[in-house]
Amino acid sequence: MLNVKISIVALAFIFVGGYMQRALLRRLASAVLMAVTVLFIWVPGAIGRKESELIEVAASKYQWTGIAVSREGRIFASYPRWSGTVPFSVAELMPDGTVKPFPDKEWNTWNAGLPPREHLICVQSVYIDSNNFLWILDAANPNFEGVIKDGPKILKVDLRTNQVIQKIYLDETAAPYTSYLNDIRIDTKREYAYISDSGLGALLAVDLVKGQARRLLSEHFSTTSDKTIVTVKGKKWRRPDGRLLPFHVDGIALDREGRYFYFHALSGQILYRIDAKWLYDPNLQDQRPKVEAIEETGPVDGIEFGPDGSLYLAAVEKNAILRLSPDQKLSLFIQDARLSWPDSFAAGPDGNMYVTTSQSHLWNEPVEPYRIFKFKL
Repeated sequence: MLNVKISIVALAFIFVGGYMQRALLRRLASAVLMAVTVLFIWVPGAIGRKESELIEVAASKYQWTGIAVSREGRIFASYPRWSGTVPFSVAELMPDGTVKPFPDKEWNTWNAGLPPREHLICVQSVYIDSNNFLWILDAANPNFEGVIKDGPKILKVDLRTNQVIQKIYLDETAAPYTSYLNDIRIDTKREYAYISDSGLGALLAVDLVKGQARRLLSEHFSTTSDKTIVTVKGKKWRRPDGRLLPFHVDGIALDREGRYFYFHALSGQILYRIDAKWLYDPNLQDQRPKVEAIEETGPVDGIEFGPDGSLYLAAVEKNAILRLSPDQKLSLFIQDARLSWPDSFAAGPDGNMYVTTSQSHLWNEPVEPYRIFKFKL
């Protein structure tokens, strides 16, 4: 009888111990799952790459915004005329660390007495197309004080000769006085350029054969600020005179198949897209119902597709780069304090994406050099 009682007690201990052990394991597994979830959702930089994988390529005491990288690895940058200290509008960053005005010094010389059609005035963006030509977008609106008459233009440069081989001038209908032509993408298949107007909120579709431009989605909710106030390190983004600065559609990108065109207002929360045929086909008149809201991202500046088919977005408030995967999943790709207002992207021939930092929230009072970084995809 005693043996039976001992056996029953032993079985009870085994059962209870096993139950407690299983419960403990369940709690441990739950804790681990929670920790992993928190790690991947909340820790900056936990999704994607580490800070150490952001490699500095160049630094400058002059503010740059746009960047372009050729098939040969040549790097070009644009310097908008937001102050009186801009040395040139476009430059090539040479392998020895020097900077050379591009395509030449004459194009980069500007004062009010010079013919605006033959000189660069305020260049916000540079872009290299799939045929390895460099395109320069001149907003011709220095210091955001108004467009210089006959100044807005697009230049196409042959990198084999470093010569301008095409000029397209944009009149007051395409680039009104208070416009600010911000970014450009080239559709080589259809011979069209697409441009964002951050000043008034619109997209431009430019027929590169005819040299004609059309303004589309003008003042549409997708191309204008949604009243978001960009805030960096706790400070609202304001002009030097203290005024808040709503910036309309800014970053634009054409997917690698040339089917969808993505765009985002800087002072906005939502990434939008539209089938590109509604931009390049002049017979399709009403684009408004065709706009699709894709993702809520927060304020972003430049956007660009990488060779992996993902869209990369410059998250200015977070010192970060976001990634929208081909299956439309958004993640934090890189977060790094050195990304002081990440601005524009370019895909390089070396498998890297390049990004500029413009410190735009500080205007003309930077606290460190402006930089260009690269990161592997």
